[in-house]
Parts: sequence; structure tokens; C-alpha cells
Amino acid sequence: MAEYTETNGAKHFELEATAGETVFKPGRATATWGFNGSHLGPTIRARRGDDLRFTIRNHLDETTSVHWHGAHLPPEADGGPHQAIEPHGTWEPEWTVDQPATMLWYHPHPHGNTARHVYRGLAGLILIDDDAGDGLNLPREYGVDDVPLIVQDKNFDGDGQLEENDTFMSAVGIVGKEILVNGTYGPYFEASTRKLRLRILNGSNSRLYNFAFSDLREFSVIGSDGGLLAEPHRTDRIILSPAERTDIVVDLEPGETIQLQSLPVDIDFGFVYNRSHGMDDHLDVLEIRAADELSDSPDLPGSLTEIESLSAAAATAERSFRLSGMSTINGESMDMNRIDFGARVDTVEQWTVRNGNEFTHNFHVHDVQFQVASIDGEAPPPPLAGWKDTVLLVPGRDYRLLMRFSQYTDPDFPYMYHCHILKHEDSGMMGQFVVLGEGEEVGTVPEMAAHGGHG
Repeated sequence: MAEYTETNGAKHFELEATAGETVFKPGRATATWGFNGSHLGPTIRARRGDDLRFTIRNHLDETTSVHWHGAHLPPEADGGPHQAIEPHGTWEPEWTVDQPATMLWYHPHPHGNTARHVYRGLAGLILIDDDAGDGLNLPREYGVDDVPLIVQDKNFDGDGQLEENDTFMSAVGIVGKEILVNGTYGPYFEASTRKLRLRILNGSNSRLYNFAFSDLREFSVIGSDGGLLAEPHRTDRIILSPAERTDIVVDLEPGETIQLQSLPVDIDFGFVYNRSHGMDDHLDVLEIRAADELSDSPDLPGSLTEIESLSAAAATAERSFRLSGMSTINGESMDMNRIDFGARVDTVEQWTVRNGNEFTHNFHVHDVQFQVASIDGEAPPPPLAGWKDTVLLVPGRDYRLLMRFSQYTDPDFPYMYHCHILKHEDSGMMGQFVVLGEGEEVGTVPEMAAHGGHG
């Protein structure tokens, strides 16, 4: 857990991006990057209403950034490609937490280099608490019955170093054969309670996971990217694309050992594509070893939270986005100087997003959490019925998303929307928008931001 100091009533965290070595397999050290260590970064914990301040120092020999994925915050604090931190430079963003309890994450977002920086190990978690969540009988003891998991795939060469070349025949970059959980190879968890809460992040560059347990037992999905669902949903598997999160609770019996696994992904991209992109893989993710005696856990509440339903009828703008190939949205690649559109503050918009080819794509929007109103005109499955910031796009389907823009405006400083398959993002499958106050019109990206200017 990240330590902080109190500075003028704010929680002040310090992060340092550094290069180092990490031992994943016995006897071999792997060159890696991390925040405040050699690999990954500390978990940041905050409450709704907290003022957060960060001092981020870049000790790498190349430009990076830190994006707060899923956070609602001013555009100048977002940490996207416009908030570049030059080698040996410092960045000091700040904002007030104003969103429900959930798990977010942070990772680099340098233009054209996000995939490599995340793959080398620059990533960490953000846990947000609030009074409403505290009032529920949910597992909440960090590291005991409430366990966050960063799941990533890697490839290692014969010397134990990370292979950074694209996987053969891959249209998505690297598809790793080895699984790390919280930066650990061959991980296991010793459980001491009858109910175990797992907050899972797909922290991989491109791989889809179909999470399930080795005996296909049912578990309860209680939350998604942006917070708790309205009520628990029972299922025996859940698919996550890169950057998506899920919050699940599984029941354990004393003395048993089970595996959290990833099953083959039941989306037909075609035989060759599925085989070459890991869709057919059956992977062990985490071994869970239950103690011979387990502490009792209360039953889950039947109701978790009340989710405001955004109305399509209230939408003041409708937009369409088609992701094609590996580098374009609506036929255009990312231009750091082009603002694609402006959304008006305190309005709801409806975005229809479509995967226009047979490659793997998903869709992430900065600043807002959205609702998946429908998929091809049908209601979304329960795990997609809460707040989301990233959604998998099955080819040939229309995803209708509803989102409200609030609080922060700037006609010049943009937020991003993009595919979170990181090779695609780096290749240009990204656009940018601004949020406009009353009477404002779309402006011009400041020169410092357009060229990545923090030093």
C-alpha cells in the first residue's frame, strides 16, 4: 500500500518511475520497470472527497507519463499523452476524488509507446472507498479476504528477459505464454475466510481472459470498472478485455485447493485467429489454498447500490465510432493537434461504437464512466449493467453507450478515447475530445501539450 503525507489537508503521494531487475523465475533476474520499485507500483488507497496530490519523478532515460485509468478528474491531471514527463522530469497533478467506491488503475500513456512501458512493468492499482460501500457486509480486509489481482501475460527468452517482439501472426502485438499475478510467477494465495473477494484487473497488453474456477463453481459478480453493481450476479465465468476490471466473491470450503483459470474465449474470430491470438488457451492464473479452518463470512447483501439509469431520450448528442484495422477510428488515426469534437458539460451523450473488422478491439473513454445501454438493440448481460470505462467490442455488433460529462471543462485541453489493445492505441487507434463550458467552443491544443511538454 502506498504511503502518503498530509499536505495542506491533501493526501500527497510520491511515485518514482525506475528501471531495475526482478526475479520471476529462480536464478534469473529480468530487466523490468516499476514505480517505487523494480516492477509494478504500490496500491493507492483513497476515499471519496479526498484531495489527492502526486509528485511523480521519471528516472528513466525516456519520456513516460502516468494516466489514472477510470478516474474522473480535470483534463490537465489525466496523464494522457499530453502530460508527458521527460527523462529526469517531474509532474505534480492534483484532484479531488468524486466517484463511487471501486478499483481503478494507473499506467503510462506516452504517445506511441504505451504498450512497451506497461509491458515492462509500469502499472499499479487505485482503491477508492466511500461511506455507502463501507455500510455493506462485503469482504473488505485488504490482503486477507479482499485481494486485488493484476493479471498479465509475458513472454521470456532463454536468458529470462522479456521478449518484446510481436507474437507470430498476431494483429494485436504481444500475446504472452506465461501468466503473472501481481508480478508473481506461479502465484498462490492462502485463504483464511469462507468468502474471498477478488478484484481482478486485466492488465495485459492484448490478451482476453475468460475467468473461471477449475471446478466451474459459481461465484458472485458484485462490481465492474466504475463501482458496485445494483445486485450480485451469479455466474461461472466472465470475460475481461485489457483494462477491464471485475469484482467477484467466491465461496470456499475448509482444506480445499482450487485454481482461478482462464478458459478458451467463446468468441469466434475464426480458427486461425483464435489459435494465434490465445483465444483457445486454457491457463492457470492463481492457486487458492483454503486453510483447514476458515473464518465465517456474512452472506452477501441482496442489494448493493442504486445505479442511476441514464436515458437515451435525454441525450443531447449522438456520435458513432467505427474501429477498423489496427490504427483508425472513423477512418482517421490519432493526431495530437486535432481535437475531434467537444462535448457540452452537464449533458448526456449517446455513442454507438462498432468493431468494423475481425480483429480484437475494445473501447475506453477517459474521464467518464458510461453505461452500456444496449448491444445490437438487446439489454447488456448483468456484468455490463453497471458503470464501465472500457468495453470489449465483439465484431459486427453495435454497442450503444450513454455517458454524462460533468464538472471539468477546458476548450483546449483534451481527454482521449481509444482501443485499449495497446498496440492499436500506439498505432493511432485513438481520438480526443474536450468538455465545453457554457458558451465555449472547441479550441486549440496548447503547444506544450501537443508536443508532450513536461520537463
